[in-house]
Amino acid sequence: MGVKTLWITLAITAYSYLGTASALPVEDAVLTAPPHVPPAISRDHNARVVVHLETIEKIGTMADGVEYVYWSFGGTVPGSFIRVKEGDEIEFHLSNHPSSKMPHNIDLHAVTGPGGGAVSSFTAPGHTSTFAFQALNPGLYVYHCATAPVGMHIANGMYGLILVEPKDGLPKVDREYYVMQGDFYTKGKYGEAGLQPFDMEKAIEENADYVVFNGAVGSLTGENSLTAKVGETIRLYVGNGGPNLVSSFHVIGEIFDTVYIEGGDAKNHNIQTTLVPAGGSAIVDFKVQVPGNLIMVDHSIFRAFNKGALGMINVKGEEDKVVYSGKISDAIYQPEGSAIQTIEGEYQVAKAQSKEDKITFGKRIYNANCAACHQPNGQGIAQAFPPLAKSDYFNEDPTRGISAIVHGLEGPIKVNGESFNSVMPAMQLDDDELANVLTFILNSWDNKGGEITVEQVQKVRKQKAH
Repeated sequence: MGVKTLWITLAITAYSYLGTASALPVEDAVLTAPPHVPPAISRDHNARVVVHLETIEKIGTMADGVEYVYWSFGGTVPGSFIRVKEGDEIEFHLSNHPSSKMPHNIDLHAVTGPGGGAVSSFTAPGHTSTFAFQALNPGLYVYHCATAPVGMHIANGMYGLILVEPKDGLPKVDREYYVMQGDFYTKGKYGEAGLQPFDMEKAIEENADYVVFNGAVGSLTGENSLTAKVGETIRLYVGNGGPNLVSSFHVIGEIFDTVYIEGGDAKNHNIQTTLVPAGGSAIVDFKVQVPGNLIMVDHSIFRAFNKGALGMINVKGEEDKVVYSGKISDAIYQPEGSAIQTIEGEYQVAKAQSKEDKITFGKRIYNANCAACHQPNGQGIAQAFPPLAKSDYFNEDPTRGISAIVHGLEGPIKVNGESFNSVMPAMQLDDDELANVLTFILNSWDNKGGEITVEQVQKVRKQKAH
């Protein structure tokens, strides 16, 4: 049999199978990019669901000033969310974009069969592979690339979630979102600017530079925050692509009413933090009862505040002072004395050559060191951390900012008419870093503008704290 005849025979066989394998009605799968989820399945019967998913390699933003070549399903990290029903037959078409440098495939943990579909879906650049399976077991399942080296493909972002709804569906909620954690390994350290290549040695050692939700630092903060209204119920479909680290998923300011453990049938209730293994998932349901920002984190907490595993749910609505009062009073308490504490550490950035450079570098330093307390928008936190936005305290005398960072700051101050009385520890930033971050603050959030020089920093550094 010649090669041409063989290909014709294979094509006829595939067409015959796909055309006659089932008498079920056919429908195209609705795929959504994170953090969105396809609508719940309303049909009361099974279908043959046709999925078209593309793998593509593309440059994206890992963090401010940091780019990375992501390998993706559907052009996003994590990949497109797939939603089917228990008993559905899935006709899967995996296409590898012609610009790809690598072959790719897909291993769906929802598949009963060799490699979860990986063997049947191995696809060279510019080709499409087709295979089929039946969704036998309900649950929330990870999918990922399983082409060698498998760890490298996953570490570059090739993972996503497929939900197999139970026959009777899931309880109705007001909002559903898709959140998936992953760990990334780059030649440069966290925040180092430029196009960062993958570092295999760090990956083998499980020494992640970034641990993030939905593929990037800040992907679920600020304008990208998830949203809800007081009184609504939220369901989060949480996955962990890994490739290495287990997630301790937690929402600060909420308690999970129901957790579908590891995405399966077993349910637990009134849970604070749930483990999501690498290559695993969980479904968490909860009702929001007070307004404010709920913070999603990996509670291996340095990952949240130093490697990027942090997201927000912005809840709007009326306050309920019985459920949560807010601060009722504030008084000084210093049983261990009033000595200012110093935070040791190193942080290095490139030398700024211009004011614009200072602002750019300063923003990165701010996000890494200051945003958790003073907030990404500089608004601070009422009664705790003073605002840096439109700050009369800072604008009247910018050297106050130098002193606060170099020497620390304690005792009462008034900022924009509001009193604050807390302790800020001294920060171990070098002269260039300090000049950069304060120049960024001066030129942000309606502050007066200007530039802080290294010479100003050095002068204040020689002074004693006051």
